[in-house]
Amino acid sequence: MSILLNKNTKVLVQGFTGKIGTFHAQEMMDYGTNVVGGVTPGKGGAMHLGKPVFNTVRGAVQETGAEASIVFVPPPFAADSIMEAADAGIKYCVCITDGIPAQDMMRVKRYMRRYKKEDRMILTGPNCAGSITPGEAMMGIMPGHIYMPGRVGIVGRSGTLGYEAASQMKARGIGVSTSIGIGGDPINGFSFRDCLELFNNDPNTDAVVMIGEIGGPQEAEAAEWARDNMKKPLMAYVAGLSAPKGKRMGHAGAIVSAFGESAQEKVEIIREAGHTIVPNPAAFGEIVEAVLTGKKVAA
Repeated sequence: MSILLNKNTKVLVQGFTGKIGTFHAQEMMDYGTNVVGGVTPGKGGAMHLGKPVFNTVRGAVQETGAEASIVFVPPPFAADSIMEAADAGIKYCVCITDGIPAQDMMRVKRYMRRYKKEDRMILTGPNCAGSITPGEAMMGIMPGHIYMPGRVGIVGRSGTLGYEAASQMKARGIGVSTSIGIGGDPINGFSFRDCLELFNNDPNTDAVVMIGEIGGPQEAEAAEWARDNMKKPLMAYVAGLSAPKGKRMGHAGAIVSAFGESAQEKVEIIREAGHTIVPNPAAFGEIVEAVLTGKKVAA
């Protein structure tokens, strides 16, 4: 069981014939992802990596039955690509693109609200590493070999910290059900809370690791939702304990501007909600193993 994608998910690559899209599409196919084609306006009718190229997402969906897409489109055009996917009936979209203007993402969020919730496309990203269901399918830029199939979900804003968690868990024989990158930008699609709800409803996910960072209220909101609704153990790490207030740190969303947005404040909120804190990036494997085996861990 997985959330969002599996070996049968039909995937389109937007920006298919570009250098970056080509490289990662091939990696995804080599992993086993069911890539059914790609979209590059003006190159419709061609073949690329053995798959058909289409001018529009709508045309690609009609011809291939694609239900998911991954966006490797330059920042000035990425928002239009996301909205085109939503309009074409894509159910799940991963946007890898970094540097999309905030105003463009506000336009995307408004556009997607025209659809009823049950019909609305799920968007993860932008500025994310993507999603992977180990052993089945990958929509992203992560190194697939570090993920072992298993029963622990991962959701994070930082791609590299997600890799670190998966690698440490694999070293201890602990596998991942699905790993989701929600992206580091201040305006993104799916939130931590949204992902926790999916993991909570997945019968083959036993526990969840949430990897947050400074800036924004998402981690605190997710922790409070999980306190009242989560039936599975939640372990959380928040990056940026040494970050000074008001200073931008890496990700576009990683800037502290209000109460509850610093790493320390988020840690306290998560701890008070009764969840387990991962104290540092070297402790992912140790903490997950302890929680799964019932060993006592400081909250």
